[in-house]
Amino acid sequence: MQMPSRHALVLSHVAFEDLGSLEAPLRERGFQIESVLAATARFPLPQAEACDLLVVLGGPIGVYDDQDYPFLINEIACIRERLAARKPILGICLGAQLMAAALGARVSPGQRGAEIGWSPLEAAPNADPPAWFAPLLTPGVSVFHWHGDTFDLPSGALHLAKTELYDHQAFAIGDCALGLQFHPEVSAAGLESWYVGHASELHHTGIAAASLRHAAQEHAAALEEAAARFWKLWLDAVFQR
Repeated sequence: MQMPSRHALVLSHVAFEDLGSLEAPLRERGFQIESVLAATARFPLPQAEACDLLVVLGGPIGVYDDQDYPFLINEIACIRERLAARKPILGICLGAQLMAAALGARVSPGQRGAEIGWSPLEAAPNADPPAWFAPLLTPGVSVFHWHGDTFDLPSGALHLAKTELYDHQAFAIGDCALGLQFHPEVSAAGLESWYVGHASELHHTGIAAASLRHAAQEHAAALEEAAARFWKLWLDAVFQR
């Protein structure tokens, strides 16, 4: 039986930070994927209200950089409307920070420096993560991080995960909104474009691309396997409600 066609709208900020491992499970579930570059989008976006899923991806700017990047004001307003309508939305890294800001939470430079590289997630204290989040908490699985900012937990959010460096790594709002500070979508091959696109940041932080590449060879395969299970479980939970 043919699956009904669904529409996923993807707001991106740089070309190389893409859907990654999320693209295949979306297509398998009949999603037509439309990608829009947020910096040149003509907000308001009618499709952001009408789509079945809004995905807001990462990027190398901060939520508070709206004087230099005024499109952020309109993007946050777009996300706020989506959240108010309680329609499915996923934010990754900058996307999660934009979601937090849209919900009234503070987003700011992290006081413990940039978190760039691979490390495991820990379940948030005093929380009972949903079953769909469990693959990312599997012992031996590290996820990929690339952020300098962090956010306060939005009011009413379920805190899902933390790391040694930063407490707020994932949150959910009800059964339709998910914000992830880390990157479950990456692959070792896909990260090669990141090392080029973020070369100046790597130089500034003193992190060698070779060291990230070596770590990806160690950790990326396990993350891809865990992410495949996570995407399936999360999409099933959201779209079979």
